[in-house]
Amino acid sequence: MDMVSISERETGLKRDLSKRQIVMIGLGGAIGTGLFMGSGLAIGYAGPAVIVSYAIAGFVALVMVFSLSEMAVVHPTAGSFGTYAETYLNPWAGFVVRYTYWIAQVIAIGGEAVAAGLYMTFWFPSIPVWTWSLGFCAVLLYFNSRSVNNFGTVESWFALIKVTAIVLFIILGGATIFGLSGPAVGFHNLTGLPGGFAPKGFSGIWMAVIVGIFSFNGIEVIAVTAGEAANPRVAIPAALRTMVFRLGLFYLLAVTIIVTTVPWTATGVTVVAQSPFVSVFQHSGIAHAAGIMNFVVISAALSSMNTNIYLCSRMLFSLSRGRYAPQALGTLNRGGSPLVAILVSGACILLAAGVSIFTPNAYGYLLGVALFAAILVWMFILASHLSFRRHHLAKDLPVRMPFFPWMQYAGLLMLAAILVTMGLDANLYVSWVYGVPWLILISASYFIWKARNRARLARAVP
Repeated sequence: MDMVSISERETGLKRDLSKRQIVMIGLGGAIGTGLFMGSGLAIGYAGPAVIVSYAIAGFVALVMVFSLSEMAVVHPTAGSFGTYAETYLNPWAGFVVRYTYWIAQVIAIGGEAVAAGLYMTFWFPSIPVWTWSLGFCAVLLYFNSRSVNNFGTVESWFALIKVTAIVLFIILGGATIFGLSGPAVGFHNLTGLPGGFAPKGFSGIWMAVIVGIFSFNGIEVIAVTAGEAANPRVAIPAALRTMVFRLGLFYLLAVTIIVTTVPWTATGVTVVAQSPFVSVFQHSGIAHAAGIMNFVVISAALSSMNTNIYLCSRMLFSLSRGRYAPQALGTLNRGGSPLVAILVSGACILLAAGVSIFTPNAYGYLLGVALFAAILVWMFILASHLSFRRHHLAKDLPVRMPFFPWMQYAGLLMLAAILVTMGLDANLYVSWVYGVPWLILISASYFIWKARNRARLARAVP
């Protein structure tokens, strides 16, 4: 099946997302609790050299998103990287990518729902966590079930809260470093502590790269929005340039401020209990710092949930239109949203959240599928792009990745090395324990579906 027929089968979605909304959705997808909370874990691995780790992770994310955007501008479909894998690799790849991404996002959203409920206990300790988790899920499912423009507006406000918090954080941190609001902290914390700039050597820097990759996960949402962008050939390239610059600036400046302002031994952790952003706010003497950052982190969790519900529903919609899932999942409501796909995803999200509440250890193992899937999907995207370029001349593309194909090869090599590292690490090997069986299971499902479909077609022929 060619790309034109795949694009045609996914018609019906409303093209109501503006360039501004796409930029904010992209920022919302990539700036989440991975930065606000997970950065403490990365600092614990690498110390001040976490700056290098995030720069490396940012490079991989840049290669991935440029490659994805090249394809999204030419083929603006809701199935995005799933349909690209189906077209430019093979149907098995498209099946595996979409279902793997869907289950990974379902698990991740369940975790975010529980996290948001836990954060709410800061103000309302007597109300059970599950009440908040279910309530947040219900509200966000409602917003997603309405028009895509409604979703874009809600996500824009969520993203604006996070961006404003980061900008304020950078300004206050810079004032603390240079002594604009009191005694200057200077740059002693970068190199003057025991172990220097990289206290745990290259191994620590590399482990922090893995955390950085997870922090950037979600940036691929910009390609999924191409299927509902008002003018994808203009909006996607413009959004790409703006988003990549802002993300690089926010991430690198934010982690630099953290390790410069407060000794890394105070913000680096092995188990995340408090955001390093809170530590810096407290160091700056801001009143109610914990409450302010708690509000921001809740917004980050809700923003991530909102975006990922959107992604989940579009993956199921694409699978349905490709006849890889029940046809009901491909139907649209009057607002142009795949309501059944949203509700099915929501039910599975609530199930994931329930598992994490009643058996938190089991949920931690399930999360291994999400971690494994994040890397696997990015590798499929880069492999699809290499094949895509064999069918399209570079001069005809509105968006072009520089230094093709070496950037893609470098990205694939680094992602493969990260997967191997995860398999060898005592804390992350669980991603292989559950990720590999999932890959085998979903591949077996594809071949069973293919055999049954072939038999059905044979019976239909007189």
